[in-house]
Amino acid sequence: MAKNKEVFEGYLKKLQQLESGINDDTDDVELLTELNQIIDGLTNESQKSVVHESLQAELKFVNKSNNPDPTFAKDGDSGFDLRAFLPFDTHIPPGKIRTIPTGFYFEVKKGLELQIRSRSGLARNKNVMVLNSPGTGDSGFRGEIEIILANFGEFTVTVKNGDRIAQGVVCPVYGEGYLRLKKVETLSKSERSDGGFGHTGVK
Repeated sequence: MAKNKEVFEGYLKKLQQLESGINDDTDDVELLTELNQIIDGLTNESQKSVVHESLQAELKFVNKSNNPDPTFAKDGDSGFDLRAFLPFDTHIPPGKIRTIPTGFYFEVKKGLELQIRSRSGLARNKNVMVLNSPGTGDSGFRGEIEIILANFGEFTVTVKNGDRIAQGVVCPVYGEGYLRLKKVETLSKSERSDGGFGHTGVK
C-alpha cells in the first residue's frame, strides 16, 4: 500500500504542476496530451490497486506441532508445505495408506477452500501421494489437518516428524452462500452433449 500511495502522490503532484498552465482557452496540444497521459496512468494504477486489494486474503492458523509454521518457500509459490507431526516414525508398506497428523489448524474464510495436494517430489521419488488429492478444508472446518498418504511404490516408506508430506493451496470456490442450486427439467444442449470418458479419443 505504501508503494501505491507514492505512485498516486506522484501523479497528483504532476497534475498540480500542470494546473497553473491550463485554462478554458488552452490549446497547447503537448500540455493536454501530457495531462491525458497522467490521467490514464492514474486510472490504471487505481484499477491495479482495486484488483490487488480484492485478491488479498488472510488465512489464520494455529500450530500445535513442534515444527515450523507453514510459509511460502519461494516468491510466487501457490502452495505452502505441510509437515508430519509424529511422536515416532510411521511406516507405510507398499499398497497401504496411513493418516498423518500435522498439528495445523486453519480458519478458512467463506468463499475459499484449503486444498491438500501431493508434493511432486514425494510422488516422483517415492511414489507416495495424498490419496484424496486434492483434499478439501471447508470454511466451517476447524479441526486438525490430517493427511491421507498412500504408498503406490514397491518399498516401505518411512515418515518422520517434520517431513514435508503435502502442500496446502488456498483457492476461491463457489460453495454455500455463493452458489445457488437450481433444479430444472432439462439442460441446454452442447456440442459434447453426454459424451463421457474417452469421448475425444485416445490420441
